[in-house]
Amino acid sequence: MLSWIISVWTILAVAQCYFSEENYTEESKMQPPTVVIAIIARNAAHSLPYYLGALERLNYPKERISIWAATDHNIDNTTEILREWLTVMQTQYHYVEWRPLDKPTSYVGELGPKHWTNGRYEYVMKLKQAALNFAKKRWADYILYSDTDNILTNPDTLHLLMAENKSVIAPMLDSQSAYSNYWCGITPQGYYRRTAEYFPTKQRQRLGCYPVPMVHSTILLDLRKAGTKKVSFHPPHKDYSWPFDDIIVFAFSCRVSEVQMYLCNKVRYGYLNVPSKPHQTVEDDRINFVHLYLESLIHGPPMYVSHHVHVPPKQSDLMGFDEIYLINLRRRPDRRDRMLWSLYELEIDAKVVDAIDGAALNSSEVKILGVDLLPGYYDPFSGRTLTKGEVGCFLSHYYIWKEMVDMQLDKALIFEDDVHFQANFKRRLMRLMEEVEQVELDWDIIYLGRKKVNLEEEVAVENVRNLVYADYSYWTLSYAISLQGAQKLLNAEPISKMLPVDEFLPIMYDKHPNEDYKSHFPNRNLMAYSTHPLLVQPCHYAGDPEWVSDTETSTLWDDDNVRTDWRGSHKTLKGYQPPAGLQSATYKDEL
Repeated sequence: MLSWIISVWTILAVAQCYFSEENYTEESKMQPPTVVIAIIARNAAHSLPYYLGALERLNYPKERISIWAATDHNIDNTTEILREWLTVMQTQYHYVEWRPLDKPTSYVGELGPKHWTNGRYEYVMKLKQAALNFAKKRWADYILYSDTDNILTNPDTLHLLMAENKSVIAPMLDSQSAYSNYWCGITPQGYYRRTAEYFPTKQRQRLGCYPVPMVHSTILLDLRKAGTKKVSFHPPHKDYSWPFDDIIVFAFSCRVSEVQMYLCNKVRYGYLNVPSKPHQTVEDDRINFVHLYLESLIHGPPMYVSHHVHVPPKQSDLMGFDEIYLINLRRRPDRRDRMLWSLYELEIDAKVVDAIDGAALNSSEVKILGVDLLPGYYDPFSGRTLTKGEVGCFLSHYYIWKEMVDMQLDKALIFEDDVHFQANFKRRLMRLMEEVEQVELDWDIIYLGRKKVNLEEEVAVENVRNLVYADYSYWTLSYAISLQGAQKLLNAEPISKMLPVDEFLPIMYDKHPNEDYKSHFPNRNLMAYSTHPLLVQPCHYAGDPEWVSDTETSTLWDDDNVRTDWRGSHKTLKGYQPPAGLQSATYKDEL
């Protein structure tokens, strides 16, 4: 009997040990908060594939997200794009509310699709309020409003904003200008007021999460907070007397509800398109967005289109040129890819030319090619002679000029692979070339991007807008060249008396300050012009972290052992204008 009792107690003791709390498995983790993403789209076909692609890439469980989507008053295929995307994605999100409106396609009294009438403002307010009501009805923890030309390239946007624990918060978005999605100041009448904090915030000289009187375009509301239960978009507050504008109405609602708006710029969150003016068209909006896309390729992270939306292929052309060349070193595929994507978005058809890699040439090979240094040439800043990188750069341009002459191409356009296109590049260049042809201008070369050396204002060309007679310039980022111009450059026989190509060109149009150099080229009759303002700029300048130069950093043309690394060259620094005394090779004697 005693042994039986001992056995029972032993079993109970083991069971008690097994079922003690030390043996319980850990509780499962809390699920992330639920979120409603409000999509309100109108005439957004140009940006929607990128906008939706960014939503797909958000690093947030889709089963915790509901989509509330509305579209109306479209003259493009916005509705079809959204429907296509939602049809595929609805199974991945927790719930989808879809509110398309096909008719009408414009508002009463509207002057164009970019014109905001009071009727349009009120309708947008009602849509935003409907989305807010939907989120509250479904007991969502958050609602994210994000305009369809706002591209959230940071996949952690939701997590980062939630971590700030604010009732109303916006991620600062980058644009092509000083415009962003916040105000640092507001007048007593509700209008925008510029403050000293705006640009340091926009340029990220001050980083943090700051209270501001206005955020818009992309905002996250924490619906768990008591204050947000009182904020609204429509109808406006009974005491509201500010401008009839949805973002200002909401800012006023936050103010009277004692809810502080915040802006966060600790990291890069994404981009927003600069809004078009009332008289502009949907096409103008598309062109602005293309420029924003090109910005993203340079500064990153880039935008990507949705995998679930069909995007028609671009129809590229030569813009009236016989050939368009893109010079790229084969060992720089990142630059080639960025330029090809940029040109594709601009609908420009270019031929990739493998640049001569001067760094891969030894001194013997350079001399076999017939290269010899211009007597007396020294770099005006470093005092060194020609580098192999500069030899490769010159030969790359030279062989294009030769191909033009061999094939009798009437005119060509040349790009190097570190070009940053200015807004509306293609349309501006085509208009310029049309005017050049109309006035029958005798031209050989037209700089589209360069570094102007002298501060003096250049003479404008009559009857051609935005064109000047070129003065002494550095860089060969991009230029148009005529057949007769290419022939003049070849006739100068520059291979046997070489200097950097951006020094050679000003000699040929007789604007170089060094008389000794010019004496070796007696026929200096190149007709050179420049766009003003310039149509391209460098992607990066010396001093920028991403700056790389294959001409400034290589070995000397005739000595494989002398390495050059002239990263601080004033020739490549942004905005630097050398004093007149430093514009000739005599500066080497002062080093």
